[in-house]
Amino acid sequence: DGQLHASIRCAHLASHWKDEGNEDHRSERSLLTCRLVSRYFEACDSRHWKARSMVGTVRFATQVTTAQKLDVQLLSGFPRQVGNADAATRCKRCSATSRCRRHAAVTLSQQEPAARPATVIVQKQVKISSSFDAGNINVAEQPVVKDAQVEVGLEIVPEPFCETDSRAHFQWYYFRASGVRSKSCKFRVKNAGDASYEPGWQGYNSTASYDRQHWFRVPTTYDEETGELCIEHTPEKDVCYYAYFAPYSLERHADLVSWAVTEGNATATELGMTLDGYPLDLIVAGSGPTPIWIIARQHPGESMAEWWMEGLIKRLLDSNDPLSASLLQKATFFMVPNVNPDGSRRGHLRTNAAGRNLNREWAKPSEEASPEVYHILKAMSSTGCDLFLDVHGDEALPYNFIAGGEGIPCWGPHLQDLQDRFKSAYMRDSPDFQVVHGYPEDEPGQANLTIGSNAVGEKFQCLSMTLEQPFKDTADTPRPEQGWCPERAMKFGESVLGAINEVIGDLRK
Repeated sequence: DGQLHASIRCAHLASHWKDEGNEDHRSERSLLTCRLVSRYFEACDSRHWKARSMVGTVRFATQVTTAQKLDVQLLSGFPRQVGNADAATRCKRCSATSRCRRHAAVTLSQQEPAARPATVIVQKQVKISSSFDAGNINVAEQPVVKDAQVEVGLEIVPEPFCETDSRAHFQWYYFRASGVRSKSCKFRVKNAGDASYEPGWQGYNSTASYDRQHWFRVPTTYDEETGELCIEHTPEKDVCYYAYFAPYSLERHADLVSWAVTEGNATATELGMTLDGYPLDLIVAGSGPTPIWIIARQHPGESMAEWWMEGLIKRLLDSNDPLSASLLQKATFFMVPNVNPDGSRRGHLRTNAAGRNLNREWAKPSEEASPEVYHILKAMSSTGCDLFLDVHGDEALPYNFIAGGEGIPCWGPHLQDLQDRFKSAYMRDSPDFQVVHGYPEDEPGQANLTIGSNAVGEKFQCLSMTLEQPFKDTADTPRPEQGWCPERAMKFGESVLGAINEVIGDLRK
């Protein structure tokens, strides 16, 4: 019943220990005794008892003279505070109290655990890991710890080679550092200079989090000469996470879809399966005649796009919001929160499992290489599309902006008017949006029709736009502690409903 008994008897050892003054014999005796005792400890379940008993037994064993027989009786249990020394220890042969030198024996009586076990101090090592959803980092140089300072050499793991972009992309990173409390840490990303968008490191500060809920910015510098990105931080907790932007996990994605169909009165459909076997989720809301398609995260590392989608979906499905209720009567919303779940889980910046840049697959998508785009276009062909919005993130520009369809062949005054009104209304409802900074407009008829918004705009001759958000902070409305973050992205997503309402009545003329 939890009480372990063992007796280690070495009665014949005395014949080998004739010379009491021989230090070699004394050492040999102690070593042999420790070995015998340790074999017993290996069978014990209680580590605490093992530690406490080992100390007392070994200390006593080293004082036993070689002329004496060693008779150590070990009984399981923890030493307790006992006022009566006679009850604490008693020789099994003569019942003498305390330590019996005559019979060289000590007994640990069967006693109850102490109120507080002994404190065990463990030296914590600094560890780096990325073995989780969206994780991406490789330890190039093992952590060097000196005087509460830590320096680690890291490398971002490249994605599969992308033929359309003629390179293997990488820029997204996400890793966990443990054993770092109160240590001055320097995480050096040694291959940052070869990343997909090297100018994106200028003016950039990494995101960090202790609980993966609240994300904040930490000082980060980029050395153009060495091509190293250095993240410097002294964590207040034992474990801290670092990422290119606040991740949006597949688990949270599943929660969002579940919420939409249980609390939000929407429906959800699987358009198809990805190459890694994940479902491509479509959320449908509203009953109006105007089909509106909104998709996000073709590029998986642009996680702010799905944070934006969460804000939009939760406001749109809020039964107490009068604007949402009005829009749901006028339109049917088809929303794909994450176009690229494979790349999201793998920790990619730009491509899917096959190394395809999905935003260059819209001219001729295939089930074999880009099933995500293939299934979306197939569904869109059956529903039609009067307004298309593709949500992204930009590595370099510290602004929220719209990339329009000025270069598609069907572009004309009507589409230009709709786009201008949409942008003006969005800027009215959200100070985080602006129209001064962005991408250069395409020349008439020169748009790249492999890009999602251009392909859809031309195919359906509708207002079709790409919305970009920053990885950095917004230059016009900075908040240094968090920069552009999930909370701001979600509010930005909520604000788009006013811009949609501005143009919804005039989308088809």
